[in-house]
Amino acid sequence: MERLKLVALDEADLEVIAACLQDAVFKTGDMAFSKSAHGFAIEANRFVWEGGKEADGKTWERRRALLSLRRVQAVRSRGIDLANKDTVHSLLTIQFVADDEAPRGAIELVLAGGASVVLEVECIEVQLADVGGAWGTEFRPRHPLSD
Repeated sequence: MERLKLVALDEADLEVIAACLQDAVFKTGDMAFSKSAHGFAIEANRFVWEGGKEADGKTWERRRALLSLRRVQAVRSRGIDLANKDTVHSLLTIQFVADDEAPRGAIELVLAGGASVVLEVECIEVQLADVGGAWGTEFRPRHPLSD
C-alpha cells in the first residue's frame, strides 16, 4: 500500500485527516511546538483504517505518521502531564472551532481519557504523511456504543 500524504486547508479536509488518525497512539514526548516557526507536530503510530486485512485474514496494519500543523499561535493542553514524556495517548478525533474572525479558530486534538490539546491557529493548514513502513497488528480498535 502507498504511503499516505494528505493536506487539509478547510474543515472538510480536516475531517478526512481526523478519520485517518482515529486511534493513533503517541507519547507525550512525540509532540513538539515551535513558537518561532508557528508549527506543531506529532509523530504517531496510526491504525491503517483505509487498508484491509492481510491475505492471511488475521493482520491489520499500523504505520508511523507525522501530523504537522502550521500557522499555530498558541498551544494549551488539558489532562496531560507534559513532564512525563513516556505517557501514551490515543487520539479519538480532531475538530475545528471557528473564531469570530474567520478563518481563525482552534483545532482540538481530542484524546482518550478526557485529555486534549488545543491549538489556536490563523487558519487550517495541516499535513499528514506516513513516514515509516507498516507493521502488522492483530488488534483492530473498537468503540462499543454505550446505552
